[in-house]
Amino acid sequence: MKHFLSVNEVSNLDQLVATALAYKADPFKNSTLGHNKRLGMLFLNPSMRTRISTQIAAKNLGMDAIVFNVGQDGWSLEFEDEAIMSGSTVEHVKDAAPVLGKYFDILGIRTFPSLQNKTDDYSELYIQQFIKFSGVPILSLESATVHPLQSLTDIITIKETFKEKRKPKIVLTWAPHVKALPQCVGNSFSQWINAWGEADFVITHPEDYELDPKFTNGATITHNQDEALK
Repeated sequence: MKHFLSVNEVSNLDQLVATALAYKADPFKNSTLGHNKRLGMLFLNPSMRTRISTQIAAKNLGMDAIVFNVGQDGWSLEFEDEAIMSGSTVEHVKDAAPVLGKYFDILGIRTFPSLQNKTDDYSELYIQQFIKFSGVPILSLESATVHPLQSLTDIITIKETFKEKRKPKIVLTWAPHVKALPQCVGNSFSQWINAWGEADFVITHPEDYELDPKFTNGATITHNQDEALK
């Protein structure tokens, strides 16, 4: 795969999970694989687990991982084409990304939806602009719509803990929150479980909290939580 943005880049999911479990059992078995390689990790929003686990994974492979908090460690970036940069942004991604592509062999990008305009969020402008201008493979550390590393880890955990011969039954459920929240984790989990195809998968939530069908197609969807849990 050239980029890792979602399950769509994975040609054999079972093989990927098996590889991940092998690395978990022996984290240093390829400790020189990343020798003289650099991973740049760019964060446009905070992270703890994804940031630390990715840094450790890179270190285990012998790769240098450098973290850069955009807007804190350096200038804020503009991502819109032909934007008039008269606000808080000082540098355009089309200038910054090629430089980063020369410094790093892989770029990990962590973005966050604005939660103001769903169409804009679902365009994945930030990651798409880095793909367009950096010239190196892009690793999604979470985007406006999906969180592929977390979803891969969810399937790894299911494979580790569910030992029965039958298909696991999985319910994804949530309720309203006091503030607007992104849909990336729910989207991504649905996408990966559907692509995996090894579970009876049900999604349940209140009305008007629907995920995008392009992520949920293949799952049973109901607004009755009790029914879903049964």
